Amino acid sequence: MIGYVTLGTNDLPRAAAFYDALCAEFGVGRFMETEQFIAWGKADGGCGIGLTKPFDGKPATVGNGVMAAFQADSPAMVDRVYKKALELGATDEGAAGPRGDGGFYAGYFRDPDGNKLNVFCMS
Repeated sequence: MIGYVTLGTNDLPRAAAFYDALCAEFGVGRFMETEQFIAWGKADGGCGIGLTKPFDGKPATVGNGVMAAFQADSPAMVDRVYKKALELGATDEGAAGPRGDGGFYAGYFRDPDGNKLNVFCMS
């Protein structure tokens, strides 16, 4: 299974402030940090998310068709995290709500670097 996802950024301090606040909604903080890279999650397990300035020194770009998803424990948490992301400067990619059949509830947004994210739960 996936251990962590890394996204690129062109402004690590700005992106770090966004993810500090967003990840706090899940009760996690930074667990690894260098001048180029920061990771959030639990050091003892579970999926985490990292941000990096690209190793090759070129600008970070958004992957077409790439998305990272944060798992929430309820539709109310999806709503809260989605709203928080927009308050932090994310752009809307699909308001929080039910998607299709089967209890999938999700909200979609892009972080300040344009990386596509989703917060979801199975209700």
